[in-house]
Amino acid sequence: MAGRPFDRLASSVTFARNPRSKAPFSLALAALLIALSFSPAHAGNKPLPRVSIADPFIELHTGPGRGYPIFHVAERGSSIEIVLRRTDWFKVRTEDRREGWVHRSQMLATLQPDGERTAFRDGTRAEFTEHRWEMGVMAGDVDGARIISTYGAFSFNENLSAELTTSHILGRFSSSYLLTAGLTHTFVPEWRISPFFTLGTGLVRVEPKATLVQAQDRTDQLGFVGAGLRAYLTRRFMFRLEYKSNVIFTSRDDNEEIDQWQGGFAFFF
Repeated sequence: MAGRPFDRLASSVTFARNPRSKAPFSLALAALLIALSFSPAHAGNKPLPRVSIADPFIELHTGPGRGYPIFHVAERGSSIEIVLRRTDWFKVRTEDRREGWVHRSQMLATLQPDGERTAFRDGTRAEFTEHRWEMGVMAGDVDGARIISTYGAFSFNENLSAELTTSHILGRFSSSYLLTAGLTHTFVPEWRISPFFTLGTGLVRVEPKATLVQAQDRTDQLGFVGAGLRAYLTRRFMFRLEYKSNVIFTSRDDNEEIDQWQGGFAFFF
């Protein structure tokens, strides 16, 4: 059948694994891991912001939420370092090296070194550069078939993040489902529009439609490489555009190769 790659997969009845076809991709993934392991850590050696307590006290929780117990109280006049932010909660470090979580309402009552009240803006360019978590929805095209994807990502540092993506592909002769995991390297994260490179692996599940005779569901491994752009919009939102070149490892003489284009929006925190 001379159809789209996913349709050709759906029309095939049997398959067997070919381990040798996966070796180049595994070596490339290992090489990327080694190369990116030297990326600077989140925040690097930059000094942490320090503020002083102006209210009679602030309460340190064991976690970022009011449901976590208060384990320490820092008093007026003492200083604290801001380690990181998670939505409306700040992880801080006291002068005696205690670390805990303080709500935004209490952090607004602290003072900067120049004596001015501390101000926090929600979703800034700096947070876009240094955020830890990211979730988004994208849609696009896979060799003529529609694709809808959702993904989540965790950033190890400003340059390197791990992503988990689920996708649904709506083909003419089949529906396909992708589950992929990969690494993404952002080259200049401080830019408002910054390019990235991605590499990973996953599984594809092809479910032929009833119009195909003697076809069966099948699951294959795939590998991908890709590149794209992410653009800061406002507050905690970004736009993301990406291209991926996917290789599906099959038992036939030639592995299936498909091109994937997607664009969508993401939320970071």
